[in-house]
Amino acid sequence: MYIYKELKEEIFEKYGHNKQAADTGSPESQIALFTYRISQLTEHLKVHRKDNSTQLGLQRLVGKRRRMLDYLKNTDIERYRAIIKELGIRR
Repeated sequence: MYIYKELKEEIFEKYGHNKQAADTGSPESQIALFTYRISQLTEHLKVHRKDNSTQLGLQRLVGKRRRMLDYLKNTDIERYRAIIKELGIRR
């Protein structure tokens, strides 16, 4: 599913480290974007259970998010705890 520019900017402003639309590189903004895409793909797979290519893409995206969360946890534990709480991600 395509994510529109306005939606991306809104996600970056809401969850990014600097709270700006141009804050695309911070781990918080990337994790938030991955989380949004994961939720969209999960809804798609609830309807289309045998879509194996989407399932593989979802697994890769979850892995990327996990590595990004691990990086954030190792560098700044307070930012890690804040983004986990804000997004409601189980750990």
